[in-house]
Amino acid sequence: MKLVSWNVNGVRAAIGKGLLGWMEAGQPDVLCLQEVKATLGDVQHVVWPKGYEIIWNAAEKKGYSGTALLTKRRPLAVTLGIGSPAHDAEGRAVTAEFADCFVVGVYVPNAQNELARIDFRQAWDRALLAHLKKLETKKPVLFCGDLNVAHEEIDLARPKENGGNPGFSDEERAGFREFISAGFVDTFREFERGAGHYSWWTYRAGARERNIGWRIDYVMASAVLRPRLRRAWIEPQVLGSDHCPVGLEIA
Repeated sequence: MKLVSWNVNGVRAAIGKGLLGWMEAGQPDVLCLQEVKATLGDVQHVVWPKGYEIIWNAAEKKGYSGTALLTKRRPLAVTLGIGSPAHDAEGRAVTAEFADCFVVGVYVPNAQNELARIDFRQAWDRALLAHLKKLETKKPVLFCGDLNVAHEEIDLARPKENGGNPGFSDEERAGFREFISAGFVDTFREFERGAGHYSWWTYRAGARERNIGWRIDYVMASAVLRPRLRRAWIEPQVLGSDHCPVGLEIA
């Protein structure tokens, strides 16, 4: 299975910048999108590549947040949200159950400037982990998306300048470690230990061209799936958003 995740920062804009052609070329089996900023009705005119079932979870607030999951594999069941009413109004998660695993696409809340939303973010992390562990009692889990945190110093270009900032605060990094402690594997780091690999760049000051970025988009896997991991990657050459796609191939 080829699983790909991409924060498109507005699906309508991304379609105009080549999203559909990229899908046709890459043919992911499952594609998780974040920050779609639209309802399914907003893109009902779009001719998506053939063979995909589309699952959409729009935020109640128009033009904000939202996730989608497009799959060639017919899911056994689908769940929107993570079972937390305080968080689910923002359309931040889609869960698809397949015969051998669950796939969960998530868009984790940003802690915002001066960590103004850190309490909401920490509560989200706890609720998401509880959701994932509940799923794991049935079968293994893959979860992916914009997790809005650089885990280690190697995961951003300028760690010293960003200590304590949103996305690299002690609180957010500790929250990520809880997923690792619970047994989830950062699949990219199973294959690549080096620096300089990022998935998000600010639009300011030519950051992308200079590769001054952050790795905040992940594909995570239940530890039991580790022997089935075949490759993991980041696609920094793919434009269309301030994020780029990340992916995993699993046997």
